[in-house]
Amino acid sequence: MRVIGIETSCDETAVAVYDAQAGLLSHRLYSQIAMHQAYGGVVPELASRDHVRRLLPLVREALADAASARESIDGIAYTAGPGLIGALLVGAGFARSLAYAWGKPAVGIHHLEGHLLAPLLEQNPPDYPFLALLVSGGHTQLVDVAGLGRYTVLGESLDDAAGEAFDKTAKLLGLPYPGGAALARLAENGRSGQFVFPRPMLDRDGLEFSFSGLKTAALVALRGRVLDDQVRADVARGFQEAVIETLAEKCRRALKVTGRRRLVVAGGVGANLRLRERLEGVAREGNAHVYFPRPEFCTDNGAMIALVGCLRLQAGENHPETATARATWDLGH
Repeated sequence: MRVIGIETSCDETAVAVYDAQAGLLSHRLYSQIAMHQAYGGVVPELASRDHVRRLLPLVREALADAASARESIDGIAYTAGPGLIGALLVGAGFARSLAYAWGKPAVGIHHLEGHLLAPLLEQNPPDYPFLALLVSGGHTQLVDVAGLGRYTVLGESLDDAAGEAFDKTAKLLGLPYPGGAALARLAENGRSGQFVFPRPMLDRDGLEFSFSGLKTAALVALRGRVLDDQVRADVARGFQEAVIETLAEKCRRALKVTGRRRLVVAGGVGANLRLRERLEGVAREGNAHVYFPRPEFCTDNGAMIALVGCLRLQAGENHPETATARATWDLGH
């Protein structure tokens, strides 16, 4: 089974080729960050139009990198949601058209399922079952993964996702878009303890998250201050420590509740080095092992979509000949 994966849920156009026996053969990605920086965030219409321009050249490049002709492709997978509806429709329409022209089966993939299973692309993949922390700009969830398609959401953010809070706080600090990674770099120069922010929802039981108040606390801390480089770095350090401690404690609780001995960390914030260090410690304390995708597969990519598409097609799935796109889509439904 050899599958093309197409990802267009937001502002990255990504294509990959995955083989069930040989593994990942190629992956290509075009990021629209430079285009959206002038607006301080993603402009959906611009994102959709750029996906139209980029998809066909990326498919050709990915096939060439994989030394694969279209005859060797057994199926096509595409991100069906959740995400920006215009961007999703571009990818879905393109994938379905390609499948029709080539006479291949096609399958629409849940974007979050791609992130959950991205560590399966690595040399030492986790076995089922495992606990997953999915932490990105749009989602913060703890998910019990019993097997392919068998997902139970144990807790999620009631408001802002962790990555969204990172980006909004970065904007308060005057950092360029996208701000999450820039804030993490700035925090390296900060002094611990200069700003102590609340650890949201750690004072109560449960596995839910809430990060909007943390962003507000950062705004209040900045009010009336002269924002020199050291103050900005100190605020970034305090903010990052609060987010990481919150995520780590919730993972500790979830490992205890579920009894799982494998923890998967996925999503863009999963590339944060301080978070990785802290969660490795949490896993050791719980006699568990933690798994991370390589940093390039923490953010949106076609490799994870091709992988899940291969698994789904091997399981006999072949979605009807319609281009499915959902702006919202609960995991497991």
